[in-house]
Amino acid sequence: MKYSLRQLEVFLAIAHYDNITKAAESLSMSQSAASGALKELEQQFDIRLFDRIGKRLKINELGRLLRPRAEALLEQAQALELNMSQHQAVGQLKLGATLTIGNYLAVRLMARYMEAHPAAKVELQVANTSTIVARVANFDLDVGLIEGEIQHSELEIIPWREDELVVFCAPDHPLATKWQLNDTDLQAATWILREKGSGTRQTFDRALHGLLPGLNVLLELEHTEAIKRAVTEGLGIGCLSRIALLEAFSRETLVPLRVAGRDFSRQFYLILNNHKYRSAGIERWIELCHQA
Repeated sequence: MKYSLRQLEVFLAIAHYDNITKAAESLSMSQSAASGALKELEQQFDIRLFDRIGKRLKINELGRLLRPRAEALLEQAQALELNMSQHQAVGQLKLGATLTIGNYLAVRLMARYMEAHPAAKVELQVANTSTIVARVANFDLDVGLIEGEIQHSELEIIPWREDELVVFCAPDHPLATKWQLNDTDLQAATWILREKGSGTRQTFDRALHGLLPGLNVLLELEHTEAIKRAVTEGLGIGCLSRIALLEAFSRETLVPLRVAGRDFSRQFYLILNNHKYRSAGIERWIELCHQA
């Protein structure tokens, strides 16, 4: 075999950081060793995987073509090493979840997963849909759990569970006593919403198509709890997942509002990189999500 797994690790690290020094640091090796490993890999096959731009390296077309296959091969090798050294099939799992899922669903699922696999190490990153999609596409995450609808040629998108958004306000808000809101009410209201790029905002914009230019959006916030607090303080009305509002509704610190003629239903999804090797841990996580 003309290449080593270490050379592939160096190639992928440089592709991730666009910088040999940072790549070497991530692999706990010297810059000269990393540079030498890349040079040997390229010379063995008489190829160039990166364009040299001053001191920076930028992955070229050939490098982009080979990167997914190198990622998959390295994942399989790491899984095999783990199985042989620890005699277990489930190892580290890197998850990403959008805010609603991360704050209200993912931790419970992680607890069940780790209960079934005590030796497993699970990491969770929480961000909006566009960020999680980018991290899964870049092999930074094994599995993403998202709220937004996406199309991405590099990702497998698996429908997971249904959800719905709910418009809500404080109990003393003037709209709290209205049986049902119409389009005029929606345009006259002051809104506290999630930021653009989030799955919640995507569903909201779809549901209120035709009204968006006329809406009075006072605040756009990244966190559901901040939105709930702002609405509780009477700054406006909001729209979030019912999952995020159940406790507040039960305590009656917030109240749901009925909206005529608008569809706030949506789907949650699991996303994976098409080229990523599906380890036993990934497969078992997907099974657990569907069972839950």
